[in-house]
Amino acid sequence: MTSRAATRPVGTVTRGTTNPNRLRRMDRWISAAHGAELRRAADPVAVDLGYGAAPWTAVELLTRLRTSAPRARVVGVEIDPARVAAARPYERAGLVFRHGGFEVPLPQRPHLIRAANVLRQYDESEVAAVWARLCARLAPADPAAGTRGGLLVEGTCDEIGRRHVWVALGPEGPRTVTFATRLGSLERPSDLAERLPKALIHRNVPGEPVHSFLRDFDRAWAAAAPYASYGARQRWIRSVRDLAADWPVTDGPSRWRQGEVTVCWAALAPGM
Repeated sequence: MTSRAATRPVGTVTRGTTNPNRLRRMDRWISAAHGAELRRAADPVAVDLGYGAAPWTAVELLTRLRTSAPRARVVGVEIDPARVAAARPYERAGLVFRHGGFEVPLPQRPHLIRAANVLRQYDESEVAAVWARLCARLAPADPAAGTRGGLLVEGTCDEIGRRHVWVALGPEGPRTVTFATRLGSLERPSDLAERLPKALIHRNVPGEPVHSFLRDFDRAWAAAAPYASYGARQRWIRSVRDLAADWPVTDGPSRWRQGEVTVCWAALAPGM
């Protein structure tokens, strides 16, 4: 007989704060960066882990994923059973809600797990174990089919989604870090420091790679001040182009124009 403890969801209840359109920057990046993987999958399943007190982010994730992967399905997973019950009326074809936590209670391995603003309340020392647990649930890579496997996207944003930083991880572990912002509200790139994910937010101190990165980004932003007359977007593009001379930026102008920049995780990983 299975014990009650064995079936208890893994994790703790979050504050549940959520707003419509809050995760739009992350969703658009996922569609651009991972859409091809989802299209190749026979049954592309995405998980909105810890969607909060209202189901808006799961509903929006389905809509956005289907622009690049029309067969995508979304499962909203919440550790608070009352939130699951409240979300059930929003179920429809391709969208369901389940009670659970970091164990991700699905019969199949998902091709995407999005965990936004979930680890904010956890200790930094707990992040690696949570990442490992979630990555182990991802669909595996299939070299014969040319796929890299599922994707875990974990990060933090402000209440209305103007500033967002996330880590993308595959079955093998962390791959990249993406910084995304509404450029019109940005004074300097280091403003994004307050939205660093839990794995990095306490590492924004001298001697740590993420601190050096943000320092160099601010310097590039200052040097690009003459481009401000053409708009914040042109200033951002010029700043990132200069930054890429010293940091392993993995994307290009088509994403920079969106107020994004993505960097290899290894370059920003916390020092020992």
